[in-house]
Amino acid sequence: MKGSSKYIVTASLVFAMVLLLSSCKDFLNPEQELYITEDKLLNDWYEYRSLSMGMYGLQQELVEQLLVLGELRADLLTITPNADPDMVEIYNFNISKENKYASPDNFFKLIAASNNFIRLLEQEHPEVRDLKSAVSNYDRLYGEALCMRAWAYFNAVRIYGKVPFIHESLVTIKEIEDFVNSSGTYIDSVHIVFGRNGYHNDTVKNVNIKLDKQYFSTDLVIDYFTTELEKKVKAVGVNHYINNFDNTWEVTIWNTWAYHALLGQMYLTAGDFVKSASHFEFITNNTTEERRYQLDATFQNYSWRNIFRNVDVKEHIFSIWFNKANFQQNRLQEIFEPIAPHQYMLKPTRAAVLKWESLFDNYTIIEDTNFPWKSRIGNPGMPGDFYRGYGVSYAYVKDENVLSEGSVRNMLLLKREEDMRTAELFTADHDTVVWKYSIGKNTFDQDANFCIYRASGIHLYLAEIYTWWSVMQGGILRNLTTTALSVVNNGAQYNPLSTRPQLGVRGRVGFGGAVDGIKIGNINYVHHPYTNEIVSYFDYSGNLEAKQVYLEDQIIDERARELAFEGERFYDLMRVANRRNDPSFLASRVSAKYPAAMRATIYNYLMNKNNWYINYFE
Repeated sequence: MKGSSKYIVTASLVFAMVLLLSSCKDFLNPEQELYITEDKLLNDWYEYRSLSMGMYGLQQELVEQLLVLGELRADLLTITPNADPDMVEIYNFNISKENKYASPDNFFKLIAASNNFIRLLEQEHPEVRDLKSAVSNYDRLYGEALCMRAWAYFNAVRIYGKVPFIHESLVTIKEIEDFVNSSGTYIDSVHIVFGRNGYHNDTVKNVNIKLDKQYFSTDLVIDYFTTELEKKVKAVGVNHYINNFDNTWEVTIWNTWAYHALLGQMYLTAGDFVKSASHFEFITNNTTEERRYQLDATFQNYSWRNIFRNVDVKEHIFSIWFNKANFQQNRLQEIFEPIAPHQYMLKPTRAAVLKWESLFDNYTIIEDTNFPWKSRIGNPGMPGDFYRGYGVSYAYVKDENVLSEGSVRNMLLLKREEDMRTAELFTADHDTVVWKYSIGKNTFDQDANFCIYRASGIHLYLAEIYTWWSVMQGGILRNLTTTALSVVNNGAQYNPLSTRPQLGVRGRVGFGGAVDGIKIGNINYVHHPYTNEIVSYFDYSGNLEAKQVYLEDQIIDERARELAFEGERFYDLMRVANRRNDPSFLASRVSAKYPAAMRATIYNYLMNKNNWYINYFE
């Protein structure tokens, strides 16, 4: 990405920006700052666009909060002795209202900005509400704002369990805070504009309106905002490429693909597979020239790490962009790196590391189908996922030096031979580090991009749906578990449609073959994590539901390998636990990362679904 806009936001929603689409490198020149208040705003298109870009600055402010709450409460991330008190509270599930990560303020700011911008567009360009009128850039801005507001509510309700519904007349953070802190009703003075033919040439006045405080549950948020997006949005995302010839702009703003990803994610959370799949399939079955978002060789093997070096429209659907040169940075390197001056406050759990280190490539099984307990490993294969795992998602670091990949390969080979004592010498005194936000970064960059939606995540959502979905074909009810396996392993379900070879989520990193791909059969073997030897098996003969549960478990594990530390892990566990009505699915996985003395306490606490949320609004 060549450039962006600097975002300056005040409580009264004043933004300081001048949009120079013809020269992205000057987009953020501080000398160009110009404060525009509402009474002077909206004189031309660029002022509208500047106001919209300020809202993306508010999304940037949410990144650290989303990552910490979405990962530290789950099973793949834990604290170090350097963790700050707020992180320790989250780790212990003992979160105070003073905790900076618990505060809803950044969500309220984004909702306030969205409310204000939506109201201004409806007032100054009422054609945005006319679904029959020709699509203009104002419609695209309107779609961006509606998506941003829905996304803010959806993420907030996943954190808090319920959120106050913020009336559209509340357009500043102070108004929202006063409303939320009110006893139950709130009197708001709102500027009303009426006019003939939809334009404001008749009436301008202030009236007092009484607002009753309502809290929306997850179901209400999803119902309200999916309906709003489906009924109000004509188009999403301004085309900047025609001005700056930088196609990565498309996926760093809300766009058509991200609109469908958000709707699919909300419907999936609600358990509506049909509607969810329709939006996800809009993305994966697209008929663009290059069939973007199908998983080909673009990010195959070692190229997989390039997903995090740059923004690429074949994988990124919507990413929050940062750039040090334009003074837009985050704290992710500071949180994760043990390299001065960074703090190294959070690190991967042992369970996270095993997701990659316990994968074996190209192994063989000598199988006895009649007596499965006699089945054994022939060739154990090569251990470790080195395309998505070591040196990409995590690393071992000592004295600010990263352990070489060759050393880690040798360590895993020694473990395969059960020489644990020698193997452990390789990582002695090393810190285990989240590395996904350090790839290609210098020490002081602090500007890794943050993916909200990317292609492989959408494919894995679809695999999750297909695991449970059946369709009527030729008068026969057909289960789609085979399709789910194809999505994950090799992309075979797309090949008849595609003009380019498809590889699947695991296939593009070398683990989608006949043996090392995910398999669901009557007999399903359990392997030792270090030697790959068969240690047990499950017999699911004649039990379709057991096979589906097992496949879903494998898909959720695959989401961990593919999407670790990207902010969604806790909600993945919540979604499956709710679908199964089995809180132990979440409780057992999360509690396993705690010291033995804490494990039972955390497990019992998380068996109560109410404790999955930060009860900020109680």
